[in-house]
Amino acid sequence: MPRYEYRCRTCDNTFELSRPMAESGDPAACPAGHGDTVKLLSAVAVGGTSASAPAPTGGGGGGGGCCGGGCCG
Repeated sequence: MPRYEYRCRTCDNTFELSRPMAESGDPAACPAGHGDTVKLLSAVAVGGTSASAPAPTGGGGGGGGCCGGGCCG
């Protein structure tokens, strides 16, 4: 189940909730009991690489490329 990060506008507490995607926009109560919260946008890592990692270089011959070899010639 996805985890979503929220921030309480009353106490400025940041917290996470696990909930179905269909409920991601539903109101979330702060753990301290406040109801004025906002869902935060999160950067998501896709493929297990960090955002600071250099992008792979394309081209055929020796490593990388579209399928790990010289198929893109």
